[in-house]
Amino acid sequence: MSESLRFLPLIGRILIALIFVMSGFGKIQGFQESVAYAASKSLPLPAIGVAIAIAIEFVGGLLLIAGYKTRWVAAAIALFCVVAAVFFHNDFKDTNEWINFMKNLAIAGGLLQIVYFGAGPMSVDNRK
Repeated sequence: MSESLRFLPLIGRILIALIFVMSGFGKIQGFQESVAYAASKSLPLPAIGVAIAIAIEFVGGLLLIAGYKTRWVAAAIALFCVVAAVFFHNDFKDTNEWINFMKNLAIAGGLLQIVYFGAGPMSVDNRK
């Protein structure tokens, strides 16, 4: 690979992880509101579900940026995206819900690319 392209996987990881870090941080700041929203979607044990979501989004997003255990983290976040799409964006009569459903699937697809190709050269996984 060209030396000038070695930063692309890092930039890609940052761009894809940013939505999760920000969303997880939002859930930390508004924990009770997040629990209430999860409860409104009939999620069992909503406080535990939100805590798990925070771990996957915030911590997983930071790990993805760093490129640490990247394949495992990307796989976990991809699964999270599909589960979130099915349980939280399933009202296809609402155009915004349909868009969010498809967005989650697209992000999961991008994450599966990371699962396959790995973190790239600028990562903790590939430090020399």
